[in-house]
Amino acid sequence: MKTDPESFIRANTSLMAPPHVPEIRLHLASEAHDLWLKTEEELEAIGLPPPFWAFAWAGGQGLARYVLDHPDTVAGKRVLDFASGSGLVAIAAKLAGASHVLAADIDPWAETATRLNATENGVVLDFTGDNLIDRMTDADVILAGDVFYDRDFADRLIPWFRQLAGEGRLVLVGDPGRAYLPKDRLEAEASYQVPVTRALEDSEVKKTTVWRFLAG
Repeated sequence: MKTDPESFIRANTSLMAPPHVPEIRLHLASEAHDLWLKTEEELEAIGLPPPFWAFAWAGGQGLARYVLDHPDTVAGKRVLDFASGSGLVAIAAKLAGASHVLAADIDPWAETATRLNATENGVVLDFTGDNLIDRMTDADVILAGDVFYDRDFADRLIPWFRQLAGEGRLVLVGDPGRAYLPKDRLEAEASYQVPVTRALEDSEVKKTTVWRFLAG
């Protein structure tokens, strides 16, 4: 990396609570911050992939809210937070009583963001930067916030999530209506009106649904 992730994160974010999950504080870019708006060339120059970890996306906020409001979903269980980003959902799972939480994200900057955010909220998480798609897992519950925004990514996730659900694992997805959400394979558990960053979304509030992935 061309710059130190921890120093960069501390310098370019502020500690704040996502509006729909006020119990948790994260290192986030503010509404006015131009971090996301930097050109790809500018980000590449400092060795930074698109900073998904710097924002509390609607799907993650909805899923974190659901976990905190329904702690029995994860309490005493092993949890995988897939495509963890800031670690918001992973932190919520740990606060809700999960026995073990593994946050997974292939972005190396997400590891530092998750570590800083976990420390801020007084929880201990494990992290992996491995691509876990199609791999076996010992998790009882798989959580995935806002992952169906890309067709190719969705095409890889759907059969894996179906397999995990078929093995008897609970697979929960938080989604604000992304284009490639496979609704025919899902059952709604809860819906929320989630305030979001207008610079990144098409509205200031996104209806976000927590779905349970169906087997078969």
